[in-house]
Amino acid sequence: MKKIILPILSLLLIFSSCSSLKVTADYDGSVDFTQYKTYSYLGWNENSNKMINDFDRKRVEAAFAEEFAKRGLTHVMTGGDIEVSLFLVTEEKTATQAYTDYYRPYGGYYYGSAWGWGGGYATTTYHQYDYTEGSLVCDVFDASEKKLIWQSVGSGTMNDQPTNQSIIRSVQKIMSLYPIKPQK
Repeated sequence: MKKIILPILSLLLIFSSCSSLKVTADYDGSVDFTQYKTYSYLGWNENSNKMINDFDRKRVEAAFAEEFAKRGLTHVMTGGDIEVSLFLVTEEKTATQAYTDYYRPYGGYYYGSAWGWGGGYATTTYHQYDYTEGSLVCDVFDASEKKLIWQSVGSGTMNDQPTNQSIIRSVQKIMSLYPIKPQK
């Protein structure tokens, strides 16, 4: 059952809201990113292919293609100046929520061993739930030197019904930290 559910849930990496997406990036500061004019895909990590369906994979690639095009890069099937690798990582997590209900009977008065002004009582309930956190990783390599020059990771709670717009927003946020800003 887990073998069936995990791929279905894992394709859901595209986050329900861009605001919930946490993005980090790092790059080689000695590299002149303006020298690159073309890019090609190295493909998806083998495990990622098991986690995302063909439709969403194409949507993610199209969103990255749009973002690279905005930065003056042209896609070529092979032999690009830079090579882009995409992959997914998932992790099952458990979270706890707490809710405290403050109860003050009789408008702030309490009774017990004596009447008086006082605190009443409070009850706290806890709720645990499981969720899947996913990360979409974009690695960019200098093709001639075969070295990593930029990496960005977008992480968040996975959505079970990603939309094309949520995919586009997530990729835009991931690419927002690329050293070359979009051309107008």
